[in-house]
Parts: sequence; structure tokens; C-alpha cells
Amino acid sequence: MIHKLLNFIRLGWIAITVVMLAGITALCLLPSAGLPSAPGTDKSHHFLAYAVLVLPTALRKPKKWMLFGLFFIAYSGVIELIQARVGRSGEWADLLANTLGVVAGFGVAMLVNYFCPAKRGKTDND
Repeated sequence: MIHKLLNFIRLGWIAITVVMLAGITALCLLPSAGLPSAPGTDKSHHFLAYAVLVLPTALRKPKKWMLFGLFFIAYSGVIELIQARVGRSGEWADLLANTLGVVAGFGVAMLVNYFCPAKRGKTDND
């Protein structure tokens, strides 16, 4: 079952990543009063969102994770800057939590790839 899920993620990594980016963007730019309550802290939400965001890419393209990781970190920085224009506040601590999430997501993906490697021919892992 876990292998089927991993194959789904590895094959659909682009669509999953685009949907995640759209969701993160929407949640970060909506007025904070309109957001639903969720357990945890704001920083834990940032950390988890970016860890999950990088996971499909790191599973499929482990050798290019840093390129994608830098893009996601830069994107999160732009979101933090835009938040001031939509009645939210951007914070350096949010950017740090996002960055740590990207690194942690990559670490998890590397462990998954080590213990559950993609079948040859199923992904291009470059």
C-alpha cells in the first residue's frame, strides 16, 4: 500500500506541487480573520506546509532538490512581502519556519527514497 502511495506521489509530483503552491498562496494571502482555526502554532503551520510542499519534488527529483528548494524559499519570501499589501503581516520568523520545513521535507524524502526506492523506469530520479 505504501508503495502505491509513493508511486502516485512520484508520478503526480508536478500536479501535487502546483496544488500545494496554490493552497499555500491562498491561505497566506487571505485575511487572517477568515482563516479556520487549526491546532498548533503559526510557525508549525508554516513548517509543515513547506515540508509537505517539497516532499513530492524531493521524492521525484532528489538530485535537483536544492534548485526546487531555493525556488520554494524565494517564493515564500515573496509571499511574506506581499502579505503587507493584503492586510497581513510578513515575518522573518515565518520565512525561517518555511526554510526549515523545506530542509526537513527533503530529509524525509531522502529517508523514504532510501528505504522505499522508486522502481527503475517508474521515475527518472535525476
